[in-house]
Amino acid sequence: MATDNQAMYLPTFARNSNPAFPACCVLAGDLGGTKTNLALYEVNGGALTLLQQATYHSAQYNSLSQLIKAFHEQYPDRMPDRISVGVAGPVMHGKAAITNLPMEISEAAIAEATGIKNVYLINDLEATAYGLATLQGDDLVTLHKGDVTIKGNMAIIAPGTGLGEAGLYYDGERYFPFATEGGHSDFSPRSAQDVALHNYLRTKVPVVSWEHLVSGMGILNIFNYLKEVEQVEVPTWMAEAFTTQDDAAVISIAAVENKAAIATQTMTLFVKYLARETSNLMLKMKATGGIFLGGGIPPKILPLLKSPTFYQHYRDGDRLFELLETAPLHVIDNDKTALQGAAFYGGQAQPRA
Repeated sequence: MATDNQAMYLPTFARNSNPAFPACCVLAGDLGGTKTNLALYEVNGGALTLLQQATYHSAQYNSLSQLIKAFHEQYPDRMPDRISVGVAGPVMHGKAAITNLPMEISEAAIAEATGIKNVYLINDLEATAYGLATLQGDDLVTLHKGDVTIKGNMAIIAPGTGLGEAGLYYDGERYFPFATEGGHSDFSPRSAQDVALHNYLRTKVPVVSWEHLVSGMGILNIFNYLKEVEQVEVPTWMAEAFTTQDDAAVISIAAVENKAAIATQTMTLFVKYLARETSNLMLKMKATGGIFLGGGIPPKILPLLKSPTFYQHYRDGDRLFELLETAPLHVIDNDKTALQGAAFYGGQAQPRA
């Protein structure tokens, strides 16, 4: 997307460039089920200056405090004034349990372990929403221009290890991000194949949510259904690749490169389900201001999302297809958006008493 269009899409928040908040150093985090990004930023109003950053495998650590300790040992020269972390799960009363990771964290425990009083936990999709304000024009890939003259709420859908969703309420001047757990709502099958896939997954899980289809695990679930129920052949080279590489990555890359029929069929269904839940989210949020596809998967399958299939399934929204057409659709092509959003939030959050 051209840089001169950036202002049309990137939101202004109540926190943007608030002069009441002095510059500070923030240790920002994006804690996910697979990896954790940590970075030290100088935050001055809405502007971020990256000082240091590192990535860790989340499962190798028992707590967020251990991750922060590892970062400080790697970069011991400067202590942050604040810690702000986006986490993959609901945050309640300053505490969170990571949805796809056996880890419970709390602001109080981190403050005690680090000696830093100002600690903030927010949902990772809420952090991504704040991160929109830090993006450049070329960090977004536009799938559908929509009608940019219609202002309104925005929404984010982010398939990765799991499926995250968030909203941005528009009050006529500014945006107010909020977290949801919409990825865990029930999958709604339409076709006979959808029903068969749903019934297959019901033998494995008590509730089939959208996350079971629209995520890394969703790619593998669809693949296994095609292999076991529809008896689609798995090439020998693909079965061998699964022994050394991430299954979902092997499948999605094979589909983009059109190397295996089962991969193509898997990702055709994945794209359809991503489009359907994107449409659902737009209608529930009335997100005429735009929908942003984040997470780790969309940037890696851009050729599939740019094909007519995605938009056709997105637009197929019963009697409200004209409303769906108004919303701009963008892919966030910056894997540090949630990290930057956590820094943005932490730099302008109210100090702890």
